[in-house]
Amino acid sequence: MTVYDIDTDQALGNIKKLLSEENNISPALKAAIDVMILLVTVLVYRLGLNSRNSSKPPSRDYGANEKKGKGKSKNSKRKAGG
Repeated sequence: MTVYDIDTDQALGNIKKLLSEENNISPALKAAIDVMILLVTVLVYRLGLNSRNSSKPPSRDYGANEKKGKGKSKNSKRKAGG
């Protein structure tokens, strides 16, 4: 998956490879880093979910609550109404 032009799968794979090659890290630290990598992976894949590819309703899509630009034009000199 790509986020902001970063291939997250490749980046996380590189981190895992470097972590497995490192011998001077305590097992507790390696376990903590593995948990953080797992959490980052879950959060990255949640970024890609929307109402079309999950069971989320459309109202929960990212950016669904933003205004669509409706309303009175800023440059209009006329009053609203008929």
